[in-house]
Amino acid sequence: MANEVRSSAPASQLAGAVWRKSTRSGAIGNCVEIASLGDDEIAMRNSRHPDGPALIYTRAEMSAFLAGAKDGEFDDVLH
Repeated sequence: MANEVRSSAPASQLAGAVWRKSTRSGAIGNCVEIASLGDDEIAMRNSRHPDGPALIYTRAEMSAFLAGAKDGEFDDVLH
């Protein structure tokens, strides 16, 4: 299927994904992990459920999110 858009997949089915987490993650494993899935996709999963669902984003989507986070656009969700 050309131009197929996928937004999630079981993390266990993402062959070749090398998962990594932030050094700021908590010691009890409460973190999010990411993996590059080739040229234009990045997957994100909950480290406590490594075989559970992974959300899949394009690099442009992740770039926009990270820029917003760095700019403080999402700080209000912590209150």
